[in-house]
Amino acid sequence: MPCGQQESGADAARYVVGVDVGSTVVKCHVYDRAAAVRGSSSRKVESLYPRPGWVELDPEVLWSQFVGVIKEAVQAAGLHMRQVAGLGISTQRATFITWHKRTGKPFHNFISWQDVRSAELVNSWNKSLLLKAEEAARKNNCCFGTVDTWLLYRLTKGSVYATDYSNASATGVFEPFTKCWNPTLCNLLSIPISIYPPVKDTSFNFGSADSEIFGVPIPIMAVVADQQSAMFGECCFHPGDVKLTMGTGGFWNVNTGEHLFASRRGLYPLIGWKIGEEVVYLTEGCISDIGTAIKWAQDINLFTNVDETAEMARSIVDSQGVCFVPGFQVSVNDPYLCASFMGLKPSTTRNHLVRAILESVAFRNKQLYDMIVKKIRIPLQTIRADGGVSNNSFVMQMTSDLINKKIEKPVNADMSSLGAAFLAGLASGFWTDKEQLKKLRRIEVVFEPQKDSEEYKTAMDTWLQAMKCSLHW
Repeated sequence: MPCGQQESGADAARYVVGVDVGSTVVKCHVYDRAAAVRGSSSRKVESLYPRPGWVELDPEVLWSQFVGVIKEAVQAAGLHMRQVAGLGISTQRATFITWHKRTGKPFHNFISWQDVRSAELVNSWNKSLLLKAEEAARKNNCCFGTVDTWLLYRLTKGSVYATDYSNASATGVFEPFTKCWNPTLCNLLSIPISIYPPVKDTSFNFGSADSEIFGVPIPIMAVVADQQSAMFGECCFHPGDVKLTMGTGGFWNVNTGEHLFASRRGLYPLIGWKIGEEVVYLTEGCISDIGTAIKWAQDINLFTNVDETAEMARSIVDSQGVCFVPGFQVSVNDPYLCASFMGLKPSTTRNHLVRAILESVAFRNKQLYDMIVKKIRIPLQTIRADGGVSNNSFVMQMTSDLINKKIEKPVNADMSSLGAAFLAGLASGFWTDKEQLKKLRRIEVVFEPQKDSEEYKTAMDTWLQAMKCSLHW
């Protein structure tokens, strides 16, 4: 509904729901017209580890969690489902599944983006990993989809089989230059291109959820990949706008506008979103093991509450030469990188270990930022941060110092949910345009450089040396 138009009766209070199906948590928020959260719910994602290096998700469990958080969030807001003007869905990327076209029965669990079994495929071109998909494809009864495609299919009882440009571009099978599934790659993998879903706009009326699920047919007005959704939630709408998400992993995204930069070492081109005729491209660099490392440190009792870590790090002058090398997840550049602490001494305390972990996050942010500045010839604007680790003031301040840039942190760090809600709200007329969305941004704090980056040179050089020693383990 256009801004300023009067509402009445049952339509007087309408809301938009944004769901983020992440790698560790499924979150749902209900937003009002001011983009304020009126109700929320979350559930921990239950990953399966059938073999070392394999990471899977049970599709039925994920579906149950998805439906559950929506019902709980709407109930927490004190609303009825009929007051939901639109549903926006943000999902983890490149996690895929195949299922029977007619029965909807999955052929296997979701294979997570964190799964490393594909390393064997790349090294040996052993197609055994794809046998189930190939066999089903040959029988022409197979549907392939990422998490968003599966949820759309389930929400509509099989009547909608689609994905959007942001999710498609993150699969590695979709060609962002031509905006089509890549036939050459499909031939190489012996998978018919026909099994891939049609690709739709990001902010788009995908149809309605079957009324049996929520009691009323809720309109599905957006599906979007999580990092692109966070970019949209941060209102990074212009070339040069930068978003830094620090969650399970770290993701730097730069809006490159109409220009699509080719892949360069460590940086990858993506479609940010497509809305009507507008196609916005992004360049992305990623860092593994940010939230994973901090969660591991908590699990082994280096600290009790994550909120303690910034103060623990500040309680000492430096890490006393202790360095943390992240390597819980396989590195693209070195699959044999070893996670480790180096420089331990009899005087090393928990505070030194915690500070070393947090410093490693800031140092990797510095590395990736420098790479972006060198390779992407677009003037960069203020950095906008989100994700759970953005709540850590030590990491945020040190990163600001190292890159000599301001970093804005929003009031609500769940930008993927908000981005999905924004996109759904635009498609449903809940919000009018992106200028209105920019006015709804709420910044909690701005971190400004306080130290010269040279003051960190010795510590960073030591950390880089530790990284070299952990390679090729």
